[in-house]
Amino acid sequence: MKKLLVFVWFLISVATFAQNDSKRISQYNLEKKVAIQGYDPVAYFKQAKAIKGKKEVSVSYQGVIYQFSSSENKDVFLKNPSKYEPQYGGWCAYALGSSGEKVEINPETFKIIDGKLYLFYNAYFSNTLKSWNKDETNLRLKADLNWKKIYN
Repeated sequence: MKKLLVFVWFLISVATFAQNDSKRISQYNLEKKVAIQGYDPVAYFKQAKAIKGKKEVSVSYQGVIYQFSSSENKDVFLKNPSKYEPQYGGWCAYALGSSGEKVEINPETFKIIDGKLYLFYNAYFSNTLKSWNKDETNLRLKADLNWKKIYN
């Protein structure tokens, strides 16, 4: 009986993890399962700039692939992945706050707020980080609520 319960628990766990991975892949801003257009998530924090990662220095975390500029950054990420993952699945924070839409980002336009990475659209004379900065508190609250609606 005990073995049967352990087996059932195992099957439920595997199904739950597979569902979560699938949900992340379908809702996150990914290109061929790669997050942040291949930029190193740890570099935003350690070097305070956007640095392109390398395919050979990558890791899959819950179905999402992250690339790193160094093995050291990869190791830092693996110790605490949720600290380095971008907010809102890597979509534009401003767009999620202002209209609830998932909009592409420019990985070189970012802001670290309370130890979290926020990414923004920046193209064609439209830098949404500037708009975000004008009303960050309200936009962040709205973006949090909108992301919960999308992701939950």
